[in-house]
Amino acid sequence: MLTLRPAAERGHADHGWLRSAHTFSFAGYHDPAHMGYRSLRVVNDDRVAPGQGFGSHPHRDMEILSYVVEGRLEHRDSLGHGAVIGPGDFQRITAGTGVVHSEFNPSDDEPVHFYQVWITPRATGLPPGYEELRADTLAANPAPLRLVASPDGRDGSLTIQQDALVWLARLADEQSERYSLRPGRGLWVQAVRGAAVVAGRPLTEGDGLAVEDLSEVEFAGGQSGGGELLLFDLP
Repeated sequence: MLTLRPAAERGHADHGWLRSAHTFSFAGYHDPAHMGYRSLRVVNDDRVAPGQGFGSHPHRDMEILSYVVEGRLEHRDSLGHGAVIGPGDFQRITAGTGVVHSEFNPSDDEPVHFYQVWITPRATGLPPGYEELRADTLAANPAPLRLVASPDGRDGSLTIQQDALVWLARLADEQSERYSLRPGRGLWVQAVRGAAVVAGRPLTEGDGLAVEDLSEVEFAGGQSGGGELLLFDLP
């Protein structure tokens, strides 16, 4: 079974300094029909103006992934971590028992475009933590599907506190790949850039697709540049 979540039907917020599209209910956007998918709770497509950002704020009992599409994002947290991540970089925060952090666009003239993803953890009250996965590390793997996060940090991926696998797919024009799903698991596909065809369904930037009851899923890059996808293999 395939369920499409078109980009145009997402919740939208425009705060001037921040433009955000919400795949699932978040903050002032509430839709009982779109509260998440399995353990995937938030998929926000955020664009932050130069010199602006999210001031210090707390989180707990959530796995938070950020993926920078364009621009740079400066991170600081109560655990003592501080870093600037750029295009193609990922970061993981395990909020656990509690963490305070800020995310800021340090550029004077360029916006930052990034995805913020929340996944519910395997348990509450976990120790908080922070980790990065840089674009150059991912680029060292020429495969179209690159593992970004896993429960055991396999193959250099981020360690996420949930039985979930997160993949970055970069597909050239009409390049095809197949992905196998174990019984009982579901797949959420988020189109980040370009266009792709997933299990026969065309996706363009911002679209999401839930995949259920399939043992194998075929992906193909769209014409005129291919596509970039985030895949969430979930229990």
